[in-house]
Amino acid sequence: MAGADSGAYEGFTAEERAAMKEHARGLKTAARRSSPAEKAAQAEQDVLAKIAEMQESDRIMAERVHAVITSTAPDLAPKLWYGMPAYALGGKVVCFFQSAEKFKSRYATLGFSDQAKLDEGTMWAAGFALTEVTPEAEERIAALVKRAVS
Repeated sequence: MAGADSGAYEGFTAEERAAMKEHARGLKTAARRSSPAEKAAQAEQDVLAKIAEMQESDRIMAERVHAVITSTAPDLAPKLWYGMPAYALGGKVVCFFQSAEKFKSRYATLGFSDQAKLDEGTMWAAGFALTEVTPEAEERIAALVKRAVS
């Protein structure tokens, strides 16, 4: 966060403000859709369009993550969440893909919300850095997603 070192709060970064505005636009757009089937179909198209806009390295990873999640857990519904591809169960986000570009990070992130059933004792990972989606990473993602929705 800007100003964290100085102790002075300087507000949200430009990237954070853009993500909040994108989230608000997404909520308004979803509210205008009529049938649940139309909403679901359009939400997936929105996710695919967002992935297509990403820089090549992020796009390649996001496409693979999307394919793994949708094949591993078909009950998860793709949707945009703060401008990121996300996957929800009963309307609540379980996991999401955050491109490196989104917040000018050095790696993409596969994140899990508190809805994910990944609990391990008193501490567990809720986010994973991704620099490449290899076949081994795909297996791990599938296992995490399967566990998250179990």
